[in-house]
Amino acid sequence: MPTAIAVTSADLALPPTDPGTPHATVLPPPGTQSLDASIADMQQLLARYGHVVVVCPASAPTAVENRLRAVRALLESDRIALVRTDLPPLGAAVLVRQLCQLAGCDFSPGVLASAARLLAHYIYAGAVLGSVSRLDRVPVGLGSHLKSWLPGAHFAVLAGPTPQVVRIGNGEEPLAGPEFTTELLLARGQLQTDWPTSTLVPRWRIQGAVQETPLPEASAGWWGTGKLVEFAAYLPDLPVLYQLVSSVRRENCRWCAMELIGDRCGFCAAPVPAQQAQQAQQAQQAHAVALDAAP
Repeated sequence: MPTAIAVTSADLALPPTDPGTPHATVLPPPGTQSLDASIADMQQLLARYGHVVVVCPASAPTAVENRLRAVRALLESDRIALVRTDLPPLGAAVLVRQLCQLAGCDFSPGVLASAARLLAHYIYAGAVLGSVSRLDRVPVGLGSHLKSWLPGAHFAVLAGPTPQVVRIGNGEEPLAGPEFTTELLLARGQLQTDWPTSTLVPRWRIQGAVQETPLPEASAGWWGTGKLVEFAAYLPDLPVLYQLVSSVRRENCRWCAMELIGDRCGFCAAPVPAQQAQQAQQAQQAHAVALDAAP
């Protein structure tokens, strides 16, 4: 029985990449559903799947997280994982789709929930912006703020894995891209630019045709402007994702006994002892080197 992947917004539920990939379940926001109805929906998911991993962006309204925690507390269930992510909206949607791909594999619910932090490290999420004057989720230098007032100024911004802001133009500094093969997903806002396809694709190791999807509703607020084109480069192949997750050392949480990878339990959020966390990090770095060297 696959673990259920649930999301707090319909924008996070991208279409599956293949017929075998399970769909993410969209949980209605608190303003459109009563607490009793939210509890009933979660009970149905638990009855059908056994465990539920809910992906909730860190940028989501506080009421959304409060509702999820209330539902989990009232059900007194230890089978619901609340996974927070700092990725921008399109990157978060890619992460959800990857978790859905892995949900159909033989990973335990604990490994699947804790894998979200690992997978996020391999998603290169950014945007082309018409202005960075209201961007507060990525560090922006004073010079970039001043240049954003110049007519026609465009900026390429990388939110993660390593934040970076560059002004697009002659002699521009390249964005630090992945050293492994990825695919690119675009979501176009009000900004008219072909920079992601004309410049980013040749610089990065983008394979196949660039895919496009509607701009998530939360993107304009996350990036501080509606004049943008959001992008995310990611690992698309399930065998690679499976190898990435399965190669990391597994532990059992000392509090809830769930299986996990990394330095924190995905269900109860208990940290792993420092020595074990260091060993897990070393294993992840070794695999990253192998992935970077792969053709």
